[in-house]
Amino acid sequence: MRLFMGKRSNPARATEGEEILRSQHAGEAAAGCTAALPETAFVVEVARPTPAKPVRVQSSWIRRIERAIERSSDYFRRVQYPEGYWWEELESNTTITSQYVMLLRLLGISDAAKEASIVKYLLKHQNENGSWGLYYGDGGEISTTIEAYFALKLLGQDPQSGPMIMAREFALGRGGVEAARVFTKIWLALFGQYDWDKVPSMPVELVLLPPHFYFNIYEFSSWARGTAVPLSIVLSIRPKLDIPEQLGVAELYSPDCCHKQFASPVHKLFYYFDRLAKKFEQNPIRSVRKKALCAARDWIIDHQEESGDWGGIQPPMVYSILALHQLGYPLNHEIIVKGLKALDGFCLEDEDGLRMQSCVSPVWDTALSALALLDAGVSPKEPFLQKASDWLVTQQVKTGGDWQFKNCCRPGGWAFEFFNSRYPDVDDSAVVLNVLNRFNPETCQGLDCAKSVGLDWCISMQSSNGGWAAFDRDNVMEVLNRIPFADTEAMVDPPTADVTGRMLEVMGSYGYDSTNKVAAAGIRFIKQLQEEDGCWWGRWGVNYIYGTWSVLRGLISIGESTGSHCVLRAVNWLKEHQNEDGGWGETCESYRRPELRGQGPSTPSQTAWAIMGLLAAGEEKTDEVSRGVQYLLRTQKKDGTWDEDYFTGTGFPKHFFIRYHNYRNCFPLMALGQYLGKIKK
Repeated sequence: MRLFMGKRSNPARATEGEEILRSQHAGEAAAGCTAALPETAFVVEVARPTPAKPVRVQSSWIRRIERAIERSSDYFRRVQYPEGYWWEELESNTTITSQYVMLLRLLGISDAAKEASIVKYLLKHQNENGSWGLYYGDGGEISTTIEAYFALKLLGQDPQSGPMIMAREFALGRGGVEAARVFTKIWLALFGQYDWDKVPSMPVELVLLPPHFYFNIYEFSSWARGTAVPLSIVLSIRPKLDIPEQLGVAELYSPDCCHKQFASPVHKLFYYFDRLAKKFEQNPIRSVRKKALCAARDWIIDHQEESGDWGGIQPPMVYSILALHQLGYPLNHEIIVKGLKALDGFCLEDEDGLRMQSCVSPVWDTALSALALLDAGVSPKEPFLQKASDWLVTQQVKTGGDWQFKNCCRPGGWAFEFFNSRYPDVDDSAVVLNVLNRFNPETCQGLDCAKSVGLDWCISMQSSNGGWAAFDRDNVMEVLNRIPFADTEAMVDPPTADVTGRMLEVMGSYGYDSTNKVAAAGIRFIKQLQEEDGCWWGRWGVNYIYGTWSVLRGLISIGESTGSHCVLRAVNWLKEHQNEDGGWGETCESYRRPELRGQGPSTPSQTAWAIMGLLAAGEEKTDEVSRGVQYLLRTQKKDGTWDEDYFTGTGFPKHFFIRYHNYRNCFPLMALGQYLGKIKK
């Protein structure tokens, strides 16, 4: 062993086996933790395989991390709601708000103050090139831009104003209306701005097919069926609201637009099926159509929560209200009143204006925040954490849902939102179970029962291929993503590596190991999905960094050796993709262009995921982890929070992304806590 002091020849990489120990100077950095990592540091090189005595990490380095943890923990104490939960904004793109504007116009609802605030929000989020994007920094997207442009026209904006001219030029430059997605065309058709005959079909008669048929609505993902059923009513009625010509979007049609080419022979085949469906749609068997409309109506009504929500997400809520209104339900009908109230509950207003969230995430935010605090060393006996665990127990979904068509297990999962009794999900449930496992049942009423029933439910949701999906079991009819209606490629909910990793992690924390039959199948599933370069694709977070972290945590928890080939490859991939500033980042574009995986500006949440993945694999003494921790310390603000403009959450890969405002704070705290726990041992 040799000790030396000097410059690091390569600040982005250290030789294997080196441990960077911060000097007293680094430990006494400014209170705001803005000091850069000094180029000079004490380095201890440990030769392998000769065992070496552990080197004591300097107390100043430990104290600096402790102060960062204290600041972050204090922040979470301050922002907890009195009921015990945490809840931060779930930000997405502007289409959610644009469609809200269009819905209110279709319903004949007008509110001048609300509309002015929405205009403020839409204009504030317009890009310099006149577009609106799917995520921060994406350069603009055609459908998002068309919907925002149309919403602004409906709200009275002058089409000859600078922002509108730029938006129009961007849209025409990207192909105009014909280049937009299906849902944009449906909204335009509702106002007579697009030909209903050119909108892909979704026959309402599909709702009549029984669940045991090879093809039925329960082969759609939970979110797709919640959208497709009400939309099938709308598509069968083909309503059209006449608007003044000056409010239309005829100017967004490009004469030079080429129609999209078929991506594959399967797409072409489904196109011809769609043409046949169109013939049937226009000439239905009247008795069957009437029966189908009644069945779809009843399905919608049956799926509405007492709170007015449908599935806890915006699309089913908006389309269900629209469908029922087209069937003759007046605005003062109890169902419509509750639905509109639920939509209002999704709206936020501040100095940026009024916007609608696509969803709300209190269970997810609470579970992650509580887990971060526990990892940071906060005692589960603390009253504010006790309150959080009690609240989580009360949120367990004990009623049935659509998932029961393929799983007869006793209910017991957790949903994402405040009100969503039909669609609990495995991802949320696994994190909640990890949190509850850290509490004493003597201090939390009903804890043992909640854990037992919840774990049984999660395990029962395993698909036949060994993996877990979010909302359903064996929801794998991938061909549905090829139908013309499905241009967002989100019609099914197949098992994924990240959710499966989460399940293996919770099973490990509850005492299971790799010899368990269920766990072994999950391990096999995960290993089959590992990319050639060692990472894993992430379904619900951006992207390969998220997937790799989730899988590493799961594999190590269930008993996989840190020296196994798949773990070493993943660790190497994470190390290779660390940025020069010590952080990690990945662009949402990596879903469309996998060659960009692991590449992008550093963010607090993605840096934390990478650190935690490396920590799970026993890499706490490596330079990469030390530099990652330094990045988090350096970027933390004095109030204990972090800034993060980039979107690191995923709704639909390639098509819909989320900026969870809690991610930038909960995950860095989680990573710092886990790191401190490792180096203090």
